[in-house]
Amino acid sequence: MQEKQVSIEKRVGGQHPCFGQARNKGRIHLPVCPACNIECNFCDRKLNTYENRPGVTAAILTPNEAVEVLTRALKICPDITVAGIAGPGDSLVTDRAIKTFQLIKEQYPNLLKCMSTNGLLLKEKADELIELGIDTLTVTVNAVDPKILEKIVSGIYYNKKHYKGEEAAKILIENQLAGIRMVSEAGIIVKVNTVLITEINKDHIRDVAKAVSDAGAILYNIIPLIPQHKLKHCVEPKCSDIDKARRLAEGYIDVFRHCQRCRADAVGIPGKMDYGDQIYLNRLKIADTFSHG
Repeated sequence: MQEKQVSIEKRVGGQHPCFGQARNKGRIHLPVCPACNIECNFCDRKLNTYENRPGVTAAILTPNEAVEVLTRALKICPDITVAGIAGPGDSLVTDRAIKTFQLIKEQYPNLLKCMSTNGLLLKEKADELIELGIDTLTVTVNAVDPKILEKIVSGIYYNKKHYKGEEAAKILIENQLAGIRMVSEAGIIVKVNTVLITEINKDHIRDVAKAVSDAGAILYNIIPLIPQHKLKHCVEPKCSDIDKARRLAEGYIDVFRHCQRCRADAVGIPGKMDYGDQIYLNRLKIADTFSHG
């Protein structure tokens, strides 16, 4: 297992712009996931062509459309080494992400397959992701204390039931950590994202970093809150706040420091070249609605 982990880290580090030092490599985010199963108080998913942040895309694609987009993108930007799925909903709520990756695995076997998820269904979907051969997985873990998390996530939809408050938070945390442990033990590289919210979890970062590291994550990304939705009254963290949080975390896990807060349909080399307009500008727009699964 250790040899397999080292081999994957070596490959990912040289090919993935969000892992290691592959700053001149490109990635594409394929927006195939319309539904989400948790209610984050900071989340405002949108369909548009102008906002540059997570949860935003110009259109939602079918798996077959996603592969067509990937083919066009590779012609425009041959430096793309990673096919990723990061929303705008959650990647595990429907089978659309898995179907998309199955098609990519068949047609572009040399591309890294990268998925992002909130982790609520990760424990029960872990075996499927392992069999599919996902290379890297990003899980958003905003707290590992239910009393803190319930201030960030107001509810979840799980096993056809709606949970709220601390009960919802407990289920989410348990499933996230168990899922991270399962996929990391199988050799999948796990990065954890935490949204830094000054008023809620700034003093909790050390605990999150330790917990996810103990579960098997190898990289930690602290993302400053964009004040919006139910947390629009909060203050966006200052550079000093982010730096302090990173220093607290790096005692337990390697810290990622060049996040661009990419859209769910980002295309190109992060921070350098983006081809999203060329790829998505003329696509059919779908109604600006999202569902919870």
